[in-house]
Amino acid sequence: MLKTAAQEQLLPGDTLQAKWEFAQQAGYDAIELRGKGDLHFASRLDELKQARKDGVVMPTVCVDMLHFLGAFDEDLRRDAITQMKSQLTVIAEIGGTGAQTPASYGMFSRRLPPFEPPRDEAEDREILLAGLTELGEHAGREGVTLFLEPLNRYEDHMVNRLDQAADLIRATGLDSVRIGIDSYHMNIEESDPAAAILAHADLIGHAQVSDSNRFQPGAGHLDWRAWLTALHTIGYDGHLALECRLTGDPVETVRSVPAFLKRSGA
Repeated sequence: MLKTAAQEQLLPGDTLQAKWEFAQQAGYDAIELRGKGDLHFASRLDELKQARKDGVVMPTVCVDMLHFLGAFDEDLRRDAITQMKSQLTVIAEIGGTGAQTPASYGMFSRRLPPFEPPRDEAEDREILLAGLTELGEHAGREGVTLFLEPLNRYEDHMVNRLDQAADLIRATGLDSVRIGIDSYHMNIEESDPAAAILAHADLIGHAQVSDSNRFQPGAGHLDWRAWLTALHTIGYDGHLALECRLTGDPVETVRSVPAFLKRSGA
């Protein structure tokens, strides 16, 4: 059965409880949280625990930080890992399933000058494996999952496709690290997004959705029937978390997405 979630910043309302009321009326099954840096997510623990008591379903958190586990600077890497450990702990405390992060975002692109990053591919791999292993072990102890998200080539130079994420995850040997797929990035990087889902069925743990232009599903040219059919075929039972920009009236646009996805996945 298709389950949808919306990231919290897309939902109207001043509290998670108000956002949840709207989300349920619109047909969503959950809210995906956003985890800022500086341990901000941990500072929300009381708020999140109360929301859970009030029935708000919050299975996942997506990072909203300025640096990540693949940063060139060692201090920034250590801070990113500290932040992610905290987010994994918090999402576990509120009964969630895991936290999603890319290797990096906006740090470097081989498609833009100066074209060659300050680290070679072997060093990138060493850094990423170390970070993923440390975070995966922490996630395992907390009983949750770390979702590694491949980003497109203009936003990250290290992990762009599902096969690259899968290679790193298998190298960690940890069941607590899985791929967090994103339809927007897959549309850019995968020659056949549906085939990529089928090829990596055993490692896909989470899914985020937006269309080919980063707007809401239905606003671009992504083949949603093929994409959703592939997820159905592999038995994916997690949420489809809406992460996008919005066209038109934001409230009505967010309200329309669950129905669109259900029609497309029928």
